[in-house]
Amino acid sequence: MRAIKIQKILLLTILCFGAMVYLGPFIFSVIVSFSDNKNLINQPGQIVNSGWTLRNYIYIWKDLPFAIWLFNSVVITACQTVTNVFFSALAGFTFAKLEFRGKNLIFGAMLASLMIPGIILIIPKFLIINEFRMINSYPGLILPGMITVVNIFLMKQFFETMPKDLVQAALIDGCNYFQMFWKVFIPNSKPALAAVAIYTFQGTWNEFLWPLIATNTSEMFTLPVGMASLRYELLTDWPAIMAGTILVSIPTLIIFIIFQRYFVQGVASTGGKE
Repeated sequence: MRAIKIQKILLLTILCFGAMVYLGPFIFSVIVSFSDNKNLINQPGQIVNSGWTLRNYIYIWKDLPFAIWLFNSVVITACQTVTNVFFSALAGFTFAKLEFRGKNLIFGAMLASLMIPGIILIIPKFLIINEFRMINSYPGLILPGMITVVNIFLMKQFFETMPKDLVQAALIDGCNYFQMFWKVFIPNSKPALAAVAIYTFQGTWNEFLWPLIATNTSEMFTLPVGMASLRYELLTDWPAIMAGTILVSIPTLIIFIIFQRYFVQGVASTGGKE
């Protein structure tokens, strides 16, 4: 009995230490965001003596085009999340439940594309978007991320766990394949759809490299790019950057808390087959 208690205490200690390692940087960012000491990053020992203020949050909202950056991020993230959920589910259903010539070859080629580092595709994407005169525009920011292979793979794995009898039953009831997809499979796929939506939302909301490359005016900046623009050559306003970072992270945290049950179910269910 005593050994079990010691094991529990040891495990709890390890978990608390891991939580502190993970949450430490976030807590430090929150503290810096309320500080009036711009050198607090270089003087972490002055945290206790640092004054507390809301000036950084007021500055971010009133003196910077934060509302414009927020609008851009919301539009881009919403469009890419909706298109990823719909097209990934449609493609996943097609690969999982329909039979057609070359299905395995096409799916294999899509999976093979995952072996190409994303950074290598930046230049081709830029050249294509530039050729269509979409640089510094919403289409140029949205189109490259409208659908991803990883999401298609997740949806295919999930649909493969659903009974094949559903297809036959829907065909007997007179459904065509799209009606079958929309009326039978989609209503039963909420966990997987939530997982794809959260993955896409988080990735798009925090995306930095592509918006940085595809925009050249501050009016088209997204929130991560806008926050990075606060780093100047001779002076970096770290409290303001941390305040903006906290504001940027809030929507992702809220979305995950609300849909975490579906997210866990979706991820767990994509690993099995019928």
